[in-house]
Amino acid sequence: MTETDIDVLVLGGAGVDTIVHVPELPLPPADSHMVPAIETRAGQTGDFVALGLHALGLRTHHLDMVGDDHEGDLVRALHRERGIPLTEVPSPAGTKRAVNLVGPDGGRLSLYDSTRVRDADRLPADTVRSLAAAARHVHVSLTHPCVHTLPLLRETAETAGRARATGRAGAAGATISTDLHDWDGANPYHEPFALAADVVFLSAAALPDPEKTMRRIAERGRARAVVVTAGADGAYQLVDGELSHVPAVRPAAPVVDSNGAGDAFAAGYLFGMLSGEPPWRCGRYGAVAGAHACTVPATVTHPLGRDELLARAARTAA
Repeated sequence: MTETDIDVLVLGGAGVDTIVHVPELPLPPADSHMVPAIETRAGQTGDFVALGLHALGLRTHHLDMVGDDHEGDLVRALHRERGIPLTEVPSPAGTKRAVNLVGPDGGRLSLYDSTRVRDADRLPADTVRSLAAAARHVHVSLTHPCVHTLPLLRETAETAGRARATGRAGAAGATISTDLHDWDGANPYHEPFALAADVVFLSAAALPDPEKTMRRIAERGRARAVVVTAGADGAYQLVDGELSHVPAVRPAAPVVDSNGAGDAFAAGYLFGMLSGEPPWRCGRYGAVAGAHACTVPATVTHPLGRDELLARAARTAA
């Protein structure tokens, strides 16, 4: 591969969700509930980011552990049908899966199958290095075993930097992003991701003091940008020590499901960043893509394309 083969390498987050629409959340105690059709489809956080980036015209490659099982077949089929290269590492524990309970207002509760992950799971170091060396950017999902790739990614970037400094040809070294999802700012599992990434996304849902957490990430880690999504309140980003607000975007259709909205926001933001746009426009792209995701039922995957993203972003600026 050459230095231009991959725009974004997505690590981890491949899996399958079973979607259950429930009458309300939290679900009232009962022996049983009548619900609409229960559907299973491929698509977890890494899949959604990869789909979003690919739809926006970025050359995207996905690497993760996938099982030799029905769920793995669904993940493979999704990538094959959408034309997204997938490098799969055999997962003895099987493909990751979850059940998503979706309420009438689009809110959700996700239940993850913890038996599908083993402490010993690893992505092969040589594969990570090879793909990262060919990428402009790497998005690291919060799922195990991605934490073990962080030192390899920094090593690859530093090697590229030394080569560039000595005048040898080669890539500039991939930048790194991650999504901490609903981190509470204290759980130690998330910290290595937060401190190793150049761009950090997270939700305000569990943060008692979002700005404090954002500044702590920037001060202790490598982040150039820390972006906190806040649902209907929009988002906030900290860039070069300056905190700014990203206004929410009115969805173009009724809100039916918030599943994948954060992943769509990240894809839109990264599209802007890799296109050389200023942070405020990256935030607008993220807000537009995230709002669109909320109008798409959880049972289907339909990310926003590049032309529509740009058109909607232009309309919000008018």
